[in-house]
Amino acid sequence: MTDRLEALLEKIKMNDQDSIFVTSTANFYYLSNYYTDPHERLIAVYVSKYHDPLLIVPSMEKEDAKAAGWSFEIIGYQDHESPWELFSEYLIRNDAVPKSISIEHDHLTLERYNQLKTILPDAAISNAKEVLANLRVIKSKKEYTLLKQAAALADFGVETGVKAIKEGATELGIIAKIEYELKKQGIQQMSFSTMTLSGNQTASPHGTPSMKKVEKGDLVLFDLGVVFEGYCSDITRTVAYHSIGQEQETIYNTVFEAQKNSIAASKIGTAVGEVDLTARNHIEKAGYGQYFTHRIGHGLGIETHEYPSMHSSNQLPLQEGMCYTIEPGIYVPNTGGVRIEDMIFMTNKGPEILTKYPKELQIVD
Repeated sequence: MTDRLEALLEKIKMNDQDSIFVTSTANFYYLSNYYTDPHERLIAVYVSKYHDPLLIVPSMEKEDAKAAGWSFEIIGYQDHESPWELFSEYLIRNDAVPKSISIEHDHLTLERYNQLKTILPDAAISNAKEVLANLRVIKSKKEYTLLKQAAALADFGVETGVKAIKEGATELGIIAKIEYELKKQGIQQMSFSTMTLSGNQTASPHGTPSMKKVEKGDLVLFDLGVVFEGYCSDITRTVAYHSIGQEQETIYNTVFEAQKNSIAASKIGTAVGEVDLTARNHIEKAGYGQYFTHRIGHGLGIETHEYPSMHSSNQLPLQEGMCYTIEPGIYVPNTGGVRIEDMIFMTNKGPEILTKYPKELQIVD
């Protein structure tokens, strides 16, 4: 059994539970080493204290799962078959019907919950979210290596985008250039929709890129990441095109200092909330507090946004092996916005910044 499956089984036993039924794509991949997009079909890793782990996948994916390293039993089902009925038959055949089962409350649909409840009417059902989050939050050396490689490719994406800025270039055109060059590097997918915003568009933290042309005096914001061997990266940089106004420059420098302060505040044992508040207090003192409208960051790994949420009330202490973002921003309507984001990996020597693209104010000619 793999270290991850063994760790999960130990957690199950410690919590006096019989079993866990994992269905989300990210947690399925984390436990099975097999990445798949199931579309509407069910996939699951079932771990029980009564027998070896079990995988449930469409029949057409059984061989792929084995090739990825799964060495235990697999229930493969055809499209005309019910995976729930096959799972029920498996439990009965092995005399291993659980008295308790843990599921992902934030993922399993009501329809699938009812299917599970039908075949296990007497089982106590609990939420697996915390158990799985605590397993994934501390990254291994291999995960660190993959995250570092994903970060380097994100750096390349920003560099490509900055080089593509020119008079008449559109936001979507720049995005096309970024993604084309990353495809040439072997990247199959981005970790989220690539964002290039310019001018007043930058004042929306989650703005929608368009055919707007970059104009002289615009701030240009890039937010992007890639998936590299199952692990995500995330970076944001903001540059100015041709020139920058005085208030825009003040906003930039305020965000830059806030981010540096938050990175310096990242120490083992420090509460996540303190990292957020360090940046927030700096921005508030500069008079822009109302324009910093989101948390300082989020955990990062198999998913772009994962545990922990880096908000001001989170008292979770930072630990060695955590990977997260620090991304303060100021967004002023009719003036523009600035966000600077890096991937941070917590080591026993302090925070390591995985994304390396320069952050000093850059005015692109």
